[in-house]
Amino acid sequence: MSVDLFSLITFIGSFAAGLLGALTGLGGGIVVIPLLSLLLQVDLHYAIGASLISVIATSSGAASAYVKEGITNMRIGMFLEIATTLGAVIAGAYLTNYLPKNVLGIIFGAILLFSAFMSIRKKISHEDHGPSGYWASFFKLNGSYPTAQGPSFYTVRNVIGGWFMMLFAGIMSGLLGIGSGALKVIAMDNIMRVPFKVSTTTSNFMIGVTAAASAVIYFQKGYIVPGIAAPVMLGVLLGAMLGARVLVRAQTQWLRWGFAVVVTFLAAQMIWKSLSGTV
Repeated sequence: MSVDLFSLITFIGSFAAGLLGALTGLGGGIVVIPLLSLLLQVDLHYAIGASLISVIATSSGAASAYVKEGITNMRIGMFLEIATTLGAVIAGAYLTNYLPKNVLGIIFGAILLFSAFMSIRKKISHEDHGPSGYWASFFKLNGSYPTAQGPSFYTVRNVIGGWFMMLFAGIMSGLLGIGSGALKVIAMDNIMRVPFKVSTTTSNFMIGVTAAASAVIYFQKGYIVPGIAAPVMLGVLLGAMLGARVLVRAQTQWLRWGFAVVVTFLAAQMIWKSLSGTV
């Protein structure tokens, strides 16, 4: 395959991945890595490196809008980012040296299946307005977000449990080159009782920082190749921008089911090829 054809296919596939990622809220990296490794036969480490660059670009663009609207909880994001960055560095600096590619493929397949489930799961708000937890008060993590009726105030619970879940999310991000948004939302929404809207926007704010920490280590190891990363980043970014516009008017429930079917198929392929040693 010529370089030009490879770049064109990579760009088109990444554009579709960014579009789907924006419409489902799970990010384009979930689709980009199987696209590169299964369809284009790119080494899994180089696919992860390219995905990390695209995650940085798309997260930075979306996060600024949510911060401006006052939905993102900056204190929670900066506090929990310590855990995710630490996890990403541990994974990038150590685990990638020892885990074989087929093991990485199986783990990635499992995360794909989990992401497919999260995309169709009914969203239940765990918002809490009761007395604040000790650590939430100590670190001043409680906050509010704007609604049509005015600011809605909330309190934060189980900060320690959320922190350790974020550590795991950072390890998965550094290991697999994805934003681990689904894991971060679970940490904030289910464990810490942060409102779902705040959880998703704060997760988006954090994803870019976590990916940047991982990308530095992947770059040092030579896993980030401009010829692969550039069309991936451009395609995912443009697809995500279009997806953000479409999302305002689109009925996304059927898209989420379609996305879940595609991702489940990719997960099965990734796990099968990993078990057979051809990934």
